Amino acid sequence: MLLGVIADDLTGATDVALMLAREGMKVVQTVGVPASAETLPEADAVVVSMKSRTNPAAEAVEWSLAACDALVGAGARQILFKYCSTFDSTDQGNIGPVAEALMRRLDVRWTVACPAFPANGRSVYQGHLFVGAQLLSDSPMKDHPLTPMRDSNLVRVLQRQTSVKVGLVPVQVVEQGAAATRAAFEALGQDGPCIAIGDAITDAHLRVLGEAFAGQPLLTGGSGIALGLPDNFRRAGLLDPRGEARPFHAPAGREAVLAGSCSAATRGQVAAAIEAGMEAFALDPVAIAEGRMTADDVLGWAGARLGRGPVLVYSTAEPEAVAKAQSQLGRDVASALVERLLGEVAQGLAAAGVTRMVVAGGETSGAVVGALGVSMLEIGPEIDPGVPWTLAADGGRMALALKSGNFGGRDFFRKALAMLG
Repeated sequence: MLLGVIADDLTGATDVALMLAREGMKVVQTVGVPASAETLPEADAVVVSMKSRTNPAAEAVEWSLAACDALVGAGARQILFKYCSTFDSTDQGNIGPVAEALMRRLDVRWTVACPAFPANGRSVYQGHLFVGAQLLSDSPMKDHPLTPMRDSNLVRVLQRQTSVKVGLVPVQVVEQGAAATRAAFEALGQDGPCIAIGDAITDAHLRVLGEAFAGQPLLTGGSGIALGLPDNFRRAGLLDPRGEARPFHAPAGREAVLAGSCSAATRGQVAAAIEAGMEAFALDPVAIAEGRMTADDVLGWAGARLGRGPVLVYSTAEPEAVAKAQSQLGRDVASALVERLLGEVAQGLAAAGVTRMVVAGGETSGAVVGALGVSMLEIGPEIDPGVPWTLAADGGRMALALKSGNFGGRDFFRKALAMLG
């Protein structure tokens, strides 16, 4: 193993796995904290996906360190801590606490934090995160139900989460190349451990940042930061030249879409699917809590329709409706109820012959994959930037498109299913 990746949610893991596979690495994604180094598969890169983005910070740290130990024990020369390209976190963490803990475990004095992903409109300029032309704090992320992002200054955001000094390597330095960029990070680490926000507006900037970290034990960022890492291993003679992409064969069967994310992108995708005629069932967290809506209700509805085409089951709602449900039930209770029910629905759909499933939302994807008993995923073709089809390597034959809530075009659901023919 050359690279070990610790991802704080499932869709983020498939995102970075796709990035590395596209750059010529043999990649395997596992689900959950590895039991030991011996349980990890052989590959150039192993991506460990966890459900730690919104967990208590201490738990996220514990899981991340266990994953790190397993990856290093299996031979990983470098560790990447991967989080969302919109820096999803709160003032309590979990990005800062996990990054700080990994720095101590790997004995590093300086590292990078860069969530930029230009292909999906995420850029970092002078330490500020932009979503398209908007500052993060002006984007729909300001209303995220779990991690509302209302400050675009990542130096400030990250400093509130960690006792490690947080600095900045601006784009003017990055444009001078990898040597100057590395020197800037080293200089920031001279007075004590430092995490520096790395500016990146283009893929070229991400490749410079990647090259600057050749041989360094630790990086942190979105999937974009991985863009330049395979070439580092190639230059060192550790990775073969790029080969042909492996064919992807999705199992024949019925199709379904499960949407738990309430992001603006997913709301648009749900609306587009319904407008195009996809049959849909809307979940109500309050009705679930009161026992008036169960997985059997959803599966009974779906069973009568699966033979006619894909079905859509969604809890996606406007911010006002989400806030109302959370005020009645509590934020964590509302989310847990929906995730648990969608996991049960996924199990029932699989039993009903669904073998092609699109899932929207990181938390939802984790719940669905857990319910289906999947612990390893093979990475397939890209649907939209950052979102591939995957194939369950265990837990039953199933093609899964696991989409971060913020990713994908408006027609993503139909586009994804059409790719499989």
